Amino acid sequence: MFRAKSLIATGILAAALPFAALPAAAEATHPAEMSREDLAGGLFDSPETLVSENGSVLDITSLKSSDGKFASGMYRAGPSRWEIDEPYGVDEFMYFLEGGVTLTSSDGTVTEIEAGEAVTIPKEWTGVWETDGYTKIWVIYSADGSGL
Repeated sequence: MFRAKSLIATGILAAALPFAALPAAAEATHPAEMSREDLAGGLFDSPETLVSENGSVLDITSLKSSDGKFASGMYRAGPSRWEIDEPYGVDEFMYFLEGGVTLTSSDGTVTEIEAGEAVTIPKEWTGVWETDGYTKIWVIYSADGSGL
């Protein structure tokens, strides 16, 4: 079998086999780059960007894995405060390009993240999320694909 595949790949056997016997061309995949222009906000100009009703949140997914459990993208939000009483639900890595966030865990521990810093929130996290606004790169893993 390997020999036949090698011969098909080189074209030696291809002429002797019916077209249907040739291996199907796989769809090409490519890295999901975020250029400097994208990171400066240009990525939000994409028609794929999700915009909240009042326009204060912009969210775009740059890559979603083929198994639907991993994704990455960029997010911009204005001032907000969220009380997260139920576990966060996904494991999320965030790198802040602008602004920052104050995370107060349910035990009272305060974590402040500013532009140029990163944080990873485990899916079990609960607490309070407060911000005056920010832009971040996000990477999310979810074992069941929810929350992506």
